[in-house]
Amino acid sequence: MEPQLLVFDLDGTLIDSRADLAAAINHMRDRFGLGPLAIETVAGYIGDGVGKLVERSLQGAAVDFGEALRINKAYYLDHLAVHTVLYEGVAAGLAQLARRGHRLAVLTNKPGDATRSILDHFGLVPHFAAIIGGGGAERLKPAPDGLFRCMEAAGTGTGNSWMVGDHHTDLAAAKNAGIRSAFVHYGFGDAAGLQADAYFASFDELVGYFL
Repeated sequence: MEPQLLVFDLDGTLIDSRADLAAAINHMRDRFGLGPLAIETVAGYIGDGVGKLVERSLQGAAVDFGEALRINKAYYLDHLAVHTVLYEGVAAGLAQLARRGHRLAVLTNKPGDATRSILDHFGLVPHFAAIIGGGGAERLKPAPDGLFRCMEAAGTGTGNSWMVGDHHTDLAAAKNAGIRSAFVHYGFGDAAGLQADAYFASFDELVGYFL
């Protein structure tokens, strides 16, 4: 296959971050006297940015949203990789894709500072032509703004660019940008009935498709 731009989502695509995200949410809830939520519950709130994550996790509780958001973000930034791990095959697979000549990027609705810190923790930053988190583009996914920025940074066009993710926001962003999409089943997101151009059960399977 000729070189492509592969733009990866982060949570649920490259990393399993559920436990650390839930820990930050439950720390925030505890500060307001609210009981903890199960990891699976918090995972279902992920994908639309930290503001929506906190809003959904408050479940209508009468608390100061701004303060809740501040508490959550501060705790999470100090506990980014306590339990977070790369999905199997990600480290080696990204290196293989880069050697094959593909351009790689990350586009996530997670705040940019946390995104870059996590990728740096796992030694992945050098693989990417662009790393765009929340605040790095005019609008979050499913808006196509971040994808256009990735394509500009990589010097590629819509005809050979892909969005790879585990959530309907990734598939919708690809459609809105006019590029192809790949959905990974191993993540914790939901396609919400949207269709992808390719589906993968593991990261190794995805790598094999593009080699």
